[in-house]
Amino acid sequence: MGSSDGMTYAPVGAPAPVVAQGEFVVAAVHLDHGHIHGMCRGLREAGATIGPVYDPDPAKVAAFLEAFPGARPVDDLERVLGEPGVHLVAAAAVPAERGPLGVRVMRAGKDYFTDKAPFTSLAQLADAREAVAATGRKYMVYYSERLHVESAVHAGALIADGVIGKVLHVLGTGPHRLNATARPEWFFSKERYGGILCDIGSHQVEQFLHFAGVEDARVSHARVANLAHPHYPELEDFGEAALEADDGSGAYFRVDWLTPDGLSVWGDGRTFIVGDKGTMELRKYTDVGRSSEADQLFLVTAEGETRLSLRGKVGFPFFGALILDCLERTERAMTQAHAFKAAELSLVAQELADRSWRGRTDRPA
Repeated sequence: MGSSDGMTYAPVGAPAPVVAQGEFVVAAVHLDHGHIHGMCRGLREAGATIGPVYDPDPAKVAAFLEAFPGARPVDDLERVLGEPGVHLVAAAAVPAERGPLGVRVMRAGKDYFTDKAPFTSLAQLADAREAVAATGRKYMVYYSERLHVESAVHAGALIADGVIGKVLHVLGTGPHRLNATARPEWFFSKERYGGILCDIGSHQVEQFLHFAGVEDARVSHARVANLAHPHYPELEDFGEAALEADDGSGAYFRVDWLTPDGLSVWGDGRTFIVGDKGTMELRKYTDVGRSSEADQLFLVTAEGETRLSLRGKVGFPFFGALILDCLERTERAMTQAHAFKAAELSLVAQELADRSWRGRTDRPA
C-alpha cells in the first residue's frame, strides 16, 4: 500500500472470492488516477478476473500490467465496450471526464465503477441518473475512505448492531499530502478536478450518510480556500462543510492538502462518531506520535473504554458484494441512490462554497 501519497493508496486484503476464475470479468480503462490499482485489487481479491485494459498512454498501461500481469492491453475503448464477456468497467479518469464516460459505459450495456469524485457538476449527475434509469446498469463509486479501510468497515458493523445507539453526529477529517511535483497537470485545473469538496469531500459526505443511516441531508455551511499555495491559483487546498439531516443528525468535515512531509503516511484521516449510547474514534491510517499501526478504533460505551486494532482482521466486503450485485442485480454493496446522493451533496456543497469564495477579495489571482 502506498503510504506517502494518497494517489497510490491500494490496500492489500486477504483473498475472499465470491466467484470462480473467469466468472466475472472486469475491464480497466482511463488510468489517470492511481486509485485504479486499489479498485482492481479489491475486485481481484473478491474473485474477479482483470481482463482488458485501455488507456491512450502506454506508460500507464505498462504500469498497470506490472501490477496485474493477467490483464491484456487493448488499443481502443470501443473494443472494451463491445466485448461481451466484460461485466464491469472500472475507471479512474480525469474527474471531469468520469461522468460522461460512465454514461457511455452504461449505454453500451456494462456496469460502471469509478473513482471518486464521480462527477464535477450537477448536470453530469443528472445525465448519469437518466442513463441508469434508461439502461438498468450500475454506476458505482469507489469511496475508498470507508470501503477500503478496515476500521471504517468495522465501525459500520458496530453501528448496525446498535453498539453506540442512534448516531447523532459525525465529524470527519481528511488531510492529504499535496506532493505537487508528482501530480498531473489536470490536478491543478479547477474545471478538470472540480473542487476540493466534490473531490475528497465526497468521502466525508458518504461516510455521514452511511454511519448516520440517513438518505438525505441539507448543506448548512461550505467553504473552500487556497491558504498556502498561491503559486497554484486554481488549487483549493482547504475545504469544510456542515450538513444536517431531517432526523436531527449532523456532520462537519474538514479536508485539505496540507499534510506536512514529516508525517509517516499521506494523511492523518480520522472520523469521530457520537451516538446516544456511545462514541467512536477511527484513526484510519496512523496513530500519530504513538504507533504506525493503522486502523485503530476507540470505542466508549456505558461498559467502558475499548481500543480495537483492526488491520488485517476485517477485510473489505464491499468488493465481493459488488460482484454479486452485478451478477444478481441486487444492491448489497451500496444502493444506487446512496452513491448518487453522496455525490449530489458534495456538489451542492462545492457550489455553495464557490459562490462564497468568488465574492472574496483575498482569493489568489
